[in-house]
Amino acid sequence: MASAFSSQSEDVDVLAGAIYTWCAERNIKLRSQQGLSIANIAIDLYHAGHQTQDDLLMALHDREIH
Repeated sequence: MASAFSSQSEDVDVLAGAIYTWCAERNIKLRSQQGLSIANIAIDLYHAGHQTQDDLLMALHDREIH
């Protein structure tokens, strides 16, 4: 059980780090509609196999999301 919690915590850290970085680079408020959209896209990309912060950021950049 502890390892499952640790894994979930790492997942959240990776996603949060990528989302925070993406939004900070573009001066986007996290709680805005655009911030929520980026979060949803990042989650989809994470589930598609982009499971490190750097990989997620590269995938977001490749999608040219504005």
